[in-house]
Amino acid sequence: MFKFLHDLDKDIQQTLLHQLRDLWTHTSTAIEGNSLSLDDTKFILEEGLTVSGKPIKDHQEVIGHAKAINLIYSLIGRKITEVDFFELHKAVQTEKVSDIDKPYGAWKVEPNGTYALDEEGKQVFIEYAKPGSTPSLMLEIIEFINKVSDTSISIKDAPSVYAKIHIGVAHIHPFWDGNGRIARLVANIPLLNAGLPPIVIASEDRKEYIDTLSKYQRQVGEIDRNTGVWPQMSALSEFINFCEKSYKSTKQLVEQAREQQALRDRPRSPSSGMKS
Repeated sequence: MFKFLHDLDKDIQQTLLHQLRDLWTHTSTAIEGNSLSLDDTKFILEEGLTVSGKPIKDHQEVIGHAKAINLIYSLIGRKITEVDFFELHKAVQTEKVSDIDKPYGAWKVEPNGTYALDEEGKQVFIEYAKPGSTPSLMLEIIEFINKVSDTSISIKDAPSVYAKIHIGVAHIHPFWDGNGRIARLVANIPLLNAGLPPIVIASEDRKEYIDTLSKYQRQVGEIDRNTGVWPQMSALSEFINFCEKSYKSTKQLVEQAREQQALRDRPRSPSSGMKS
């Protein structure tokens, strides 16, 4: 049981876990362009029904991400491996393409990158790690997750741990697709191991989120097995601040659950149960 669930009645625990699942799933898929609202997401995951007029692909992404959250929970308390990353990719990558250049549940085999705008509005290309460097770089990520998961992370330190893993996976971009969702999932493993609630990136902050990632990637440049995952730790500060701000939403859900528990535990006066 996660520490943030301690001292909560079982029904309040379950409600909180559902709230976290729905918010985490909605925001992470919405950042990638999913059209389903938070209310739609809750309806699909709780009722197992579809929302009229919404694409089947969007439904599949929501169901896949919720499955991936359960996989993340199953990893708590043990060492993770690259196989766990592959299983997460299979969960979130609901579009199964029969293409040897787009492997399903395996590291990328083709180079990938994207373009962004710099501070002067000039288009620049961001090159992610080459396929040949991906396995060793991802091993560095896995080793860091396992190492930091064995330590006692405070809620104050949580954003910096989350940001380091998140930006590392995003900069490698180890899969042909699904990298953002996986980065936002696995970066929470050490937090959950420490009994802390996950960090969720709000879809409303999508532009700031992408711009902050882009700024970091442009500053650091392409990484490989020689540079390692984090060659410029000082460049992480802006993204850490962004993640700290993003932590408010799930902390508020936990606080609301504790307030509900406090109301339930409050002693009732002898007259409160009497009819007038």
